[in-house]
Amino acid sequence: MEYTLEVIGVPVSDIDRAKEFYATKCGFHVDIDTEVMPGVRVVQLTPPGSGCSIMLGDAIWDTTPGPTPQPGTYHGLQLCVPDIKQAHAELTARGLEVTEPVQYAEQDGGTFMYFTDPDGNGWSVQEYRVRAGTPLRAAIRP
Repeated sequence: MEYTLEVIGVPVSDIDRAKEFYATKCGFHVDIDTEVMPGVRVVQLTPPGSGCSIMLGDAIWDTTPGPTPQPGTYHGLQLCVPDIKQAHAELTARGLEVTEPVQYAEQDGGTFMYFTDPDGNGWSVQEYRVRAGTPLRAAIRP
């Protein structure tokens, strides 16, 4: 049995503001914006080319066990791109405040830039050049 990671819930304080941010500033596609059950709205957005989406919800956290995550507490969300300079140019042109790329190591995968959403949830963007011609699944499995 294979398991695929396809949706990650991101806690936000204002769904409409977050939806606008991710769609406009980040260029994510709005897949779903609906009330999935009475009083529970879900907005799902997918980064271009990604097989994994993010989910913004209000009362959805009340339907899951465990503590409710607080807006702005998620860090380490990561996007991968084959060309970080191009991604930086596209994101800044959209009005996203993103750091300049920083190369921590010369090998592929060693360059990153960072941004936060309006609530402070932290994202990184990693340059992974092999992805230009090879999907990640194929690149990491011999």
